[in-house]
Amino acid sequence: MKIEVLGPGCPNCKRLEQDVSNALAELKIEAEVVKVTDIKKFSDYGILMTPGLVINGKVYSSGKIPVMATLKRWMEEESKK
Repeated sequence: MKIEVLGPGCPNCKRLEQDVSNALAELKIEAEVVKVTDIKKFSDYGILMTPGLVINGKVYSSGKIPVMATLKRWMEEESKK
């Protein structure tokens, strides 16, 4: 599974990246987590507000930090595909 956290490095982007790492650890799921700071890549995904979260090429959120339960649910769903 590949998880991309999109953002220029703002506090919310860093928090989302940490939340993703924590959720993966709690779920004991292995994934490649990539921090994307290239603004051109944001627009490739149609993300206008950061932070953005992309799992396996699918945009799951943009402009907010999802709650931990939601992050875990998304990761569990994607890990089973």
